[in-house]
Amino acid sequence: MNRAAELRGAAAFVTPATLVTLTILAAPLLYILYTSFEGPAFSTRAYSELLGSALFRRTLSTTLIIAISASALSLLLGYIIALHLARQTPRRRSLYMVLVLLPFWTSVLVKCYAFTVILGRSGLVNEVLTWATGSQVELALILNRIGVLIGMTNYLTPFVVFPVLASLMAIDESVYRAAAVMGAKPSRIFRTVTLPLSLPGIIAGLSSVLVMALGFFIVPALLGGPRDAMLSNLVDFYTRETLDWSMAAAVGVLLLGMVVLAIAPLSVLRRRQS
Repeated sequence: MNRAAELRGAAAFVTPATLVTLTILAAPLLYILYTSFEGPAFSTRAYSELLGSALFRRTLSTTLIIAISASALSLLLGYIIALHLARQTPRRRSLYMVLVLLPFWTSVLVKCYAFTVILGRSGLVNEVLTWATGSQVELALILNRIGVLIGMTNYLTPFVVFPVLASLMAIDESVYRAAAVMGAKPSRIFRTVTLPLSLPGIIAGLSSVLVMALGFFIVPALLGGPRDAMLSNLVDFYTRETLDWSMAAAVGVLLLGMVVLAIAPLSVLRRRQS
């Protein structure tokens, strides 16, 4: 009964904002869908050409690989950071959370150019390695898949830290004490207590970063190579190079469909966990 009342109360606050958001987004989304079918002609040419295109299939595969890899890395780093923050005193935790928010203080475009200075063949990383080893080191850390994953992980990790931290902070300390009294070692406590009880935060964080990772544009464009182009870069190609707006709109529609398919299972799993 209380649960139903809470849901009704939350819906009263969320529904107006949701309706406004849908109203603002509906028109451009419908126009993109309309353009993908070539307007009044209502042709499926763009979709048939895309599905038969080797370029699209290769870009789709690259997008999935990069998005999943970046999401997994962000989840791993974000969980470790959140676990460390949860074990700090409130004052120290507040200080560390400011450090977690530091990546948001500059735009992703500025950070990409900063990474070219840090990760370039003559960048800070290679210079330090050259000094440490005594021989010339020129690791290829940008204009390839490594650079894309570093840039995306840097941007996405904070989106994992906060929902996971919220789940970890909600765990009652008495649960840990009870497990310790029963003789459970720290590794077993993590597997049987911490990890299961933090699953809602994990799912929430993973949902956020996966959606963002699928639509990344700037990072693969600046830090990636020709083989690291993602679907968003393919939209740019069709709008600026070939001027085929129907193809660009079709890619956008298919990308939106991918996001829905990716987020639907996670949403169902999140409801079961709550």
